[in-house]
Amino acid sequence: MASLYLVESIFNGTVDGRESFEKKVEEIRVELGKQSASLIEVQVAKDLSRAFFIFEAAERNVINESLRVLGVPVTLIKPVRLVGTELEEVKKQADKVNYLVEWNLPENLTMEAYLERKTKNSVHYAEVPEVTFSRTYVCEDMTKCLCFYDSPDESTVKKAREAVKAPIDTITELS
Repeated sequence: MASLYLVESIFNGTVDGRESFEKKVEEIRVELGKQSASLIEVQVAKDLSRAFFIFEAAERNVINESLRVLGVPVTLIKPVRLVGTELEEVKKQADKVNYLVEWNLPENLTMEAYLERKTKNSVHYAEVPEVTFSRTYVCEDMTKCLCFYDSPDESTVKKAREAVKAPIDTITELS
């Protein structure tokens, strides 16, 4: 059975522009397709320094090995759970996101408690209507989550996070 995996990559200048990045993404898509794995989503920082990939694969090693062969640096690879939308919706890539919030989860938080908290607090997004929450990927080991938003600016994302009582460890503007 296939699982979702988050891969974070820090490029440190190994891609020299948007075109170079797009070419690398296409290489990844083709190579993983040969391994019966698929690239579900890719988001990249506006300055192209960091990229966040979501893959669907039967096992982590397939992704890791394919990326190694392609020279894509892997700084993190973990199984994740998609929260807030359905996988089929993400695959359509219909919604626009331009901010990514990373939250390093507290040690004692369980998935059940996280999901309960999210359900209870997410109604408060209505207090900041200029921000649209899209989806979250929660690492199955409960170490961190990535939340995607469409927002006019970073300060509005911070306002939305305050409304839902959720901390921010890092905000990345996406390209």
